[in-house]
Amino acid sequence: MKIKLDRIISIATLVASLGAIVLVLKKPAPVAQPQSPAAIAANAQAFGQKMEQFEQATQQAAPASGGNYQAATSQSQQKVSSSPQPKAEVHLNSDEVGAALAQAVGTAGGAGTGQLSPDSNLGSGEPTIKDQQVSFEGDTVHGQFLTEIAGKDVWVTVSGHLSSKDGYATFEPTEFKVGDLNVPVSLVNPAFQKKLAEQRDRMKLPENVGDLKVQNGQLVMQQK
Repeated sequence: MKIKLDRIISIATLVASLGAIVLVLKKPAPVAQPQSPAAIAANAQAFGQKMEQFEQATQQAAPASGGNYQAATSQSQQKVSSSPQPKAEVHLNSDEVGAALAQAVGTAGGAGTGQLSPDSNLGSGEPTIKDQQVSFEGDTVHGQFLTEIAGKDVWVTVSGHLSSKDGYATFEPTEFKVGDLNVPVSLVNPAFQKKLAEQRDRMKLPENVGDLKVQNGQLVMQQK
């Protein structure tokens, strides 16, 4: 009976391992619909125009150098000048951000998939991003990236909350998926946060940005 039980456990373990490999290699449901080249060009242009307008607004809102201001000539003008001005903001939708990313990193579709085994060497170093998708839902950002693991192309999906702290962007994940396989956040997050800390310089916000968040399905940046 013990031999039969060990055999059953061995078979069950093998089946579970093969099932996990299949899920890892399986392409998950996309987090965003692919954009045509024309749409990418139009949305990337919209992204650039919005960022340029935001840059101009933050420069106009900045106090003049030396802090010297010309005295107002009337009491009404003094009241207007003393009233606080709202901080400049830029609102970007996922199509605009996705198009800007596509133009920045490029994409490579149609990549093939192979087979992974429990003995596959996952290697080390920075992963190569071959394709990417991004979408915003409520206050959550969903990112999906095609990268190479053990020489095979695998989709990695990450969802979470984007914010800022002390001039740096921060990210708190709420979901991880490799292929179509869910990975517990608690299992991955320590290594993920360590990797973000190692890339801290790349997380630094532009000097004119004071706050960063996803709100109502849009990426919102506010001036410092």
